[in-house]
Amino acid sequence: MIIRKSEREIDKIAAAGDLVAETIAHVGARIAPGVTTGELDRVGEEFIRAHGGIPTSLGYPGPTGPFPSALCISQNEVVVHGIPGAYEVVEGDLVTIDVGVTLDAYIADSAYTFGVGEIAPEAQRLLEVAQEALAAGIAEARVDNRVGDVSHAVQAVVEGAGFSVVKSLVGHGVGRYYHEDPHIPNFGQPGRGPRLSEGMTIAIEPMITAGGAEVTLAGDGWTILTADGSLSAHFEHTVAVTAEGPRILTPRVGVPGGVGV
Repeated sequence: MIIRKSEREIDKIAAAGDLVAETIAHVGARIAPGVTTGELDRVGEEFIRAHGGIPTSLGYPGPTGPFPSALCISQNEVVVHGIPGAYEVVEGDLVTIDVGVTLDAYIADSAYTFGVGEIAPEAQRLLEVAQEALAAGIAEARVDNRVGDVSHAVQAVVEGAGFSVVKSLVGHGVGRYYHEDPHIPNFGQPGRGPRLSEGMTIAIEPMITAGGAEVTLAGDGWTILTADGSLSAHFEHTVAVTAEGPRILTPRVGVPGGVGV
């Protein structure tokens, strides 16, 4: 069931989205060689709670038990759902900070992949293409378009640049719950799928790789990695479909070295 939100509800999701964006910037500023992902998670959780929010990912149910951390932190070949821990960041890494925040009972969700120090040219290009794909998808999140228009726009940018879309992972509705209908794939046919209508709030999130599209699941039951070990990038915004056009509810603030959306 697709849940359309009132203007008041969208403003509530936007307030959660502001805290999500601030958390990503706060944690991102602390990414440096030698820091552990566990330390980044601790910093993120403290920031969220200090600002009245609840980390939505912490305790989220899964097939092997609840998610154990406040943030999903994924590095290099880890596409999504990386569990923070003892991993020490090194120069040249790609590190994704994926944050869900519940604030006043409403939820926003966003992700950003940071390059650590000097990264390889191909890694930089991967980041830029993923952000271009996100921007292209958001541009199609308009009243009377269809989900397939968003999906196709993402796919066209990614594959046009010679990269791959992970087809087994999708975006989703978000707002009252962490994951709502409809699914928002990063590939598809224009003019297909559910029609977008005013009041829908969706998480658009290109998850792309420098190699093949296949992924594997780690033994922890959460961490999803590229099957060929290639680099991955993940960018996400929560977006409202409004009569005036797409409204980004998780706008970037103070992202070090940020480009695009």
